[in-house]
Amino acid sequence: MGKRRLAAALCALLLVTACEAGAAASQTEDVVRTADGLVRGTVAGSHKTFSGIPYAAPPVGDLRWRAPQPVQPWQGVFDASHPAAACVQPGKPTSSEDCLYLNVTVPENVTGHLPVMVWVPGGGFIEGAGSDYDPSAMATQGNVIVVTLNYRLGALGFLLTGDDPAAGNFGLADQQAALRWVRDNIGAFGGDAGNVTLFGQSAGAYSVCAQLTSPAAKGLFTKAIIQSGPCGNSFMSVTDARARAGKVTAELGCTDLACLRAKPVSAFTGLDDEQVYSPTGRLQDMPWGPVAQTAVVPEQPIAALANGAAKGIPLIQGTTHDELRPFVAAGYPNTVTADQYVSLVRQVFGDRADAVLAEYPVDHYSSPGVALSTVLGDWGQKLGACSVLPADDAAARSTSVYAYEFAQDDHKSLAGLPLGAAHSAELSYLFSADGGTLGRAMIGYWTSFAKTGNPGWPAYQAGGPVLSLSTDKIAEVDFAKDHHCGFWR
Repeated sequence: MGKRRLAAALCALLLVTACEAGAAASQTEDVVRTADGLVRGTVAGSHKTFSGIPYAAPPVGDLRWRAPQPVQPWQGVFDASHPAAACVQPGKPTSSEDCLYLNVTVPENVTGHLPVMVWVPGGGFIEGAGSDYDPSAMATQGNVIVVTLNYRLGALGFLLTGDDPAAGNFGLADQQAALRWVRDNIGAFGGDAGNVTLFGQSAGAYSVCAQLTSPAAKGLFTKAIIQSGPCGNSFMSVTDARARAGKVTAELGCTDLACLRAKPVSAFTGLDDEQVYSPTGRLQDMPWGPVAQTAVVPEQPIAALANGAAKGIPLIQGTTHDELRPFVAAGYPNTVTADQYVSLVRQVFGDRADAVLAEYPVDHYSSPGVALSTVLGDWGQKLGACSVLPADDAAARSTSVYAYEFAQDDHKSLAGLPLGAAHSAELSYLFSADGGTLGRAMIGYWTSFAKTGNPGWPAYQAGGPVLSLSTDKIAEVDFAKDHHCGFWR
């Protein structure tokens, strides 16, 4: 056993505060005392990582479909050297119902109290985990503390069942429990509990929108970043959620919550997790996700923003230039023909199809597949370009909004379709040390925002500006014109 681990073990055994302090100094501060007990992380070069820290009790047994409960404090030193299991999700056999853990990444030498950025992972509310992301470049380059978290997914996270106040939104309640953990513990890691930025992408962005509307989240974060998940009118209604819950319980042969809790967790893996996107790339109702008109989410995000829900909470909100291309490519693994393009536009838009085809002539694009994905991506029923501007407009009534578009084309393709700047493309620039000049610029913008509430470009007002981000240029663009938003609005 190395000297540092031996010292920590002796301190844990003796439970002597003075020894604990001396050991911490000799161990380059890789042991931290939280409200629930000591945690030991790892030191790697320019940063420290504390992985798999429990922020709530395991939501198993009678705690399945209950709001997250407090952690049982532990004796000794908790091993935070490796991530915990992801929450139950399809295609990941190592995922677990015991999954309410988070990860903390800290620059090696902390002076003062650093801004804190809490990342909510995406994945359509049916997959994803905090450990899927490496925030070390963001933490070290930006001199911030980054927290990534897990939350319950699928039916286990979003089934509207029972009389718990969090019913239908257990995954959101988990996120709030993680934010309370940050409030109560991040100071021990060198963070400023009064300067917390909540940020996420895709389902993580929708989660941020939900937290902006939630009374229970008030005061738990001071800034927000919404990436490719605009705060719109996209959450399920209570009526629809109850109907879905009835369908699920009937399929499982249950009539009450006790029966559902007695089922093995495998019964809920992939349950009702139909594809989020139809073959045309059109976003359907997500199979699982937040439920509006509830105690956790009283109203749809767009209405909440219009009513001042983000007052005093600066926002960055944006999208990628070609959001829906990967979904069109997945729906049509063979090349879309010109005839198919016309047929699909008619299928989706009905009596408006002629106007859409006139606005987007197929011969104006490099291929019919690019034409189709451009139409669907600009339209942005729930995800895409022109769904962002109404949310920007609503939020800008009561707070500062900084609008962006990620436009970097890395010349990748899927099923023969060029992906352009596709959904999720920005993540490799934010969560990597290999993002080059663009990655460093984006990390700079995001972390400057976390520190000051201003990323370094002009605030949005009705119609713009929107900052375009690519290796070719970082400049303001006429976003509405580029994406035909006047036509769609």
